Amino acid sequence: MGRTDNRTMEHADYIARNIGGRLVGTHMLNHAEDWVVEQFRSWGLEVTVQEAVTIGVGFDRGPWSGRMLSEDGMTLHFGTPAYTAGTRGPQKGRVLLEPKNQREFDRVKGALRGAWVLIETGPTSGLALDASARADSTRAAQLAAGEKEVQVPMYRQMVEAGVLGFIRPSKLPMQVLYNRAMCFDLTMDTLPTACDILLDEHQFAIIRQKAVDREDFQLEFDIRNHFFPGPMKHHNILAVIKGSKYPDEYVLMGSHLDAYDISTGSTDDGQGVCVTMEAARLLAAAGAKPKRSIMFCIWTAEEYGLLGSKYFVEHKTVPWGKISNYFNRDGGPLAASSITVPPAMYDDFVKACEPLKDYNPDIPFTVSRREGEPQARPTSAGGSDHAYFAMNGVPTVSFREADVFGYDFNYRDIWHTEDDLYDKLIPEYLEHSSVVQAVTAYGLANLDHLLSREGLYKE
Repeated sequence: MGRTDNRTMEHADYIARNIGGRLVGTHMLNHAEDWVVEQFRSWGLEVTVQEAVTIGVGFDRGPWSGRMLSEDGMTLHFGTPAYTAGTRGPQKGRVLLEPKNQREFDRVKGALRGAWVLIETGPTSGLALDASARADSTRAAQLAAGEKEVQVPMYRQMVEAGVLGFIRPSKLPMQVLYNRAMCFDLTMDTLPTACDILLDEHQFAIIRQKAVDREDFQLEFDIRNHFFPGPMKHHNILAVIKGSKYPDEYVLMGSHLDAYDISTGSTDDGQGVCVTMEAARLLAAAGAKPKRSIMFCIWTAEEYGLLGSKYFVEHKTVPWGKISNYFNRDGGPLAASSITVPPAMYDDFVKACEPLKDYNPDIPFTVSRREGEPQARPTSAGGSDHAYFAMNGVPTVSFREADVFGYDFNYRDIWHTEDDLYDKLIPEYLEHSSVVQAVTAYGLANLDHLLSREGLYKE
C-alpha cells in the first residue's frame, strides 16, 4: 500500500496549492486546521482539537504589486512582513533617504509627508521594523546617550510626519517573516500605519542611487494587507489510533501546520504535515491495531515560538512518562534513511524497524547505536516542536534524512523565503518517509514495554 496507494503528494498539493501560506492570525490557518480534522476523521481516527493560541487581531494577506515610475521604470520585487500596514489602494510618492539624526530630520521633515523612505540596513532577518513603544523608548535612550548605531533613530518622528512607508533591502530569495514585536499586543485602535517593505537588494541599489542623484521619479505600491477584529483561535490537531493493551501509553509523531505567508509553506512544514498524515492514513487503512496508542500531532504556532507543542507538553496532555518517543519532522523534503539511538534503545528499534530492512533497496534504512557520552538534557527551547518534550525528559529520537539521489536540495533556499513552493518537494523521498514513520511507530507501539530512557540524557 505504501508503494501502490501512497497519497502523500495529494495532501501536499492541497496544503500548498489550495491553501498556501498559513500564518497564525489568518483565516487560511483555520481553513487548514479544518481540512486536517476532516481528513483524519474520514480515515477513522479519534480526533481532539486542542485550543492552544489566541491572538487579538486577525491578519489576511491579499495581492501586492509595485513599480518605479520613471523613464526607465520597472516592476518591483518585494514583500511585506505579516502584521504590517498595507496601502490605501495604489499609493505613489517621492523617495527620500533616511534621516539619521535630528538635524537631518529637520532638513527634510516637510518633504516626508507622502514619501517612501529608504532604510539602509545590513542583511535582514525578514522581521518587521520594531515600532513598539518599548523600541521607541530604547531608541530615545540610545540617542540621549550619544550612541551612533541606532536602528531607524527617527522612526516615530517619520511616521508622525506622514511617510507612506519604509523600504529596506533584502537578499534573494527573499526572507519575509512577521511583526514579532507587536502582533500579539495589537488592537484595532493601535494598528501600524506606515508600510514596511523588503525590496530586492539589486533594485534597492538602483533606487538609492537615483535618490542620491536627486532624479525625478516616484514609486507606486498597492499592498492589500488586511486587519480584522479577533480573537483568532488556533489549535493543535491530535489524531489517535487507540492501543489495544496499553491505551494510555503513546508513540507520538508530529509536524507543524502554520507557515509564513510570503510563500506556500510547502517544505516548512507542509511536507512534514503530509508525511505525518499519510503515516496515519496508511496505518488506519491497513487496519492496524497496535498494543499502545499512536498519536499524530499537527501543531499550531511553531513559527511564533513553538506555542502549540509548548501548550501540549506543559499541560501534560499526555503524561510525560507515558510517551515512548516523539518523532518530529520539520526539515527538508528528504528521505528518512536511518536513525541513531542510545544503546539502551538499540535492540527495540532494530526489532521495530525490521520490516524496513529490505523495503526499498534504493534507500536502505539503518539503525545505529549512538556513540560517546549522552548530552545534558536541554534547558531552553529552540529549533522545532521536539524542544519542550526534550526539556522535560521525553525521548525525541528522530530520523536522519538524506538526499539519496543527489537532487541538490538546500534548506536555506526555502527557509522562510518566497521559494518555499510545491515544486521544491521530492515525491519519492516523502512517500518513502511516510512508510518509514508508519512502520517504526507501529513497531514501537507493539513492544511489551516503553522505550528505555537509560542513557538518553546525562544525569
